[in-house]
Amino acid sequence: MAGDDAAFKEIYLRYDKPLYLYAYHKLGNKEESRDMVHDVFAWLLSNRKQLDLKTTLSGYLYRSVLNKIYNLYKHKEVLRKYADEGNQYLDIESTGTDYLIREKDITAMIEKEISAMPPGMRIVYELKSKKYLTAKEIAAELGVAESTVNTQLKRAMKHLKLNLKIFLLLVPILLC
Repeated sequence: MAGDDAAFKEIYLRYDKPLYLYAYHKLGNKEESRDMVHDVFAWLLSNRKQLDLKTTLSGYLYRSVLNKIYNLYKHKEVLRKYADEGNQYLDIESTGTDYLIREKDITAMIEKEISAMPPGMRIVYELKSKKYLTAKEIAAELGVAESTVNTQLKRAMKHLKLNLKIFLLLVPILLC
């Protein structure tokens, strides 16, 4: 048993730095390189009883480090792929959410301007825009002349145009 520990220590002292430099040359990252070499030696220590080398020890160690590096690259590629896919879904969701928020804000501004209209004008406008009644139907429902309804609709549209004019100029900018 003491011989196994001494042999392992000798292997470690002989190959630690060269394997680290090999890994660093491939990865360009000190921490990852150190981790690769450490993992290879940890595995070697844990499995020394079952180890059946078909090649030289140095060839085996270098190949083990190289396989660890390949596994790291595969792992990073999988992580990048999932991150890219996740970002795609985040972009889609955030864009859709952004449009919904803007639409809600625009609707609120229009509703605010409608509620600021004089009562008669507001009722005529709402019957036209929300219940889709004709001027003749509105006149019949309210018991007023059709010309009065048409006048109120014209005034309502003028009110909205005046009060939402600046906002309407900004809508194309806001929707981008």
